[in-house]
Amino acid sequence: MIAALDEEGALGTVLEEIPEEACGLAVDALVIDDGSTDATSDIARAGGAYVARLERNCGHGVALRLGYRLAREHGARYIVTLDGDGQWNPAELPVVLEPVVAGEADFAIGSRVLGAAETDDAFRHAGVHVFGALVRLLTGSRVTDTSSGFRAMRVEVTETVRQVQVQYQTSELLIGALAHGYRVVERPITMRKRMAGTSKKGHNVLYGLRYARVVVGTWARERRDR
Repeated sequence: MIAALDEEGALGTVLEEIPEEACGLAVDALVIDDGSTDATSDIARAGGAYVARLERNCGHGVALRLGYRLAREHGARYIVTLDGDGQWNPAELPVVLEPVVAGEADFAIGSRVLGAAETDDAFRHAGVHVFGALVRLLTGSRVTDTSSGFRAMRVEVTETVRQVQVQYQTSELLIGALAHGYRVVERPITMRKRMAGTSKKGHNVLYGLRYARVVVGTWARERRDR
C-alpha cells in the first residue's frame, strides 16, 4: 500500500518493482492518492494498482487509514506499506514481510539503521537515531527506526490500534502496537535516494519537533488508556 502526494515522477518505477508474489502470497498494489495535482492516479492505474483518490490533500495519516480500511474490507491478510518516491526498495518486500507471515511477529519494520541509507541528509539521519533512543526509553522496546515507512503487519493491527494523527503517523502506529502487546521486529533494508520530486515533510527542525510531540503524546495516551 502506498499513500502518495504528487509522486508522478517515481511512482511508475516503484510499482514496476513490486514483486507479484512474496513469501508464497500474491501481492496486490493499492495506491491512495492524497489529493495530488499531477498524474499520480493515472500512473498508478497504468501500473496495475488499485487506486483510491482523496479529492483534497488530507495528510499522510488520513490516507493510510483509508488504505488500511479498504485492505481489511477487501480481504487482505497482511499489509506492507511503501512510499511513492522510491526510497524504499520494493524488491526487499519479502525480507520485511517474512517474519509476519512466518508467525514470528505481528508487525515488522524495515530498518535503515540495521541496513543502510543512501541519503545525504545528516540532520535527518541523526534524527532517526534520536527518535529511536526516545522510543526505546519510553517503551522499553529495541526498535531502531521508528519513522521507517517500510512496514509489514497483520491486517488486524490496523483495526485495533488507535490512530488519529494527520501526519507523523508512523510513531503513533508503532507505539500503539507495542502498547497492545503486539510482537514487533525489525529487518535490515536499504533506504535509497528519492527518485523524483521533493519531500513533503517540511523543514527539518519543525518536522523533528512535531514528530517528537507525536511520540510523547501517543505514549502518554496509551499509558492513560491502559
